[in-house]
Amino acid sequence: MSNNRSSNNSDQPDNSSSDKCSSGNSLSDSPPSGFFALLKRRLLVATTYSWQGLQACFKHEEAFRVEVFFAILLLPLAFMMASTMVELVLLIGSVLLVLIVELLNSAIEAVVDRIGVETHELAGRAKDQGSAAVMLAMGVFFMTWIFIGIGSKLVG
Repeated sequence: MSNNRSSNNSDQPDNSSSDKCSSGNSLSDSPPSGFFALLKRRLLVATTYSWQGLQACFKHEEAFRVEVFFAILLLPLAFMMASTMVELVLLIGSVLLVLIVELLNSAIEAVVDRIGVETHELAGRAKDQGSAAVMLAMGVFFMTWIFIGIGSKLVG
């Protein structure tokens, strides 16, 4: 498998860039000057790839865009609804869980689609299981928000 992160569809690595995905090779030709330089560079590279992943999912996945829209609406509401820090963490965590699982589901779908467009039982199973994971995460989200919402009405 290639470490190539470019947008071409070739299976050959692109050696024009000295940056390598997970091979541990340096971002530049010069070696790091110490552990903290290495850590800083690796965090920069990881953050760059993570941001690219978020952007790609937002661009190509309608479900993710809808979930981000709801997250933008619900996260401020979580601060108003929560009466304790634990409730706040649960409310925010359940929203983020849906986004995380949707990202993973989208990654599964992209890999399956990359392998081929023909119908295959295992490809369908992988996509269905990814979708089921999103559904369960949404169940956790709804349960958390309903129970905390009802609980605050019962106590208050």
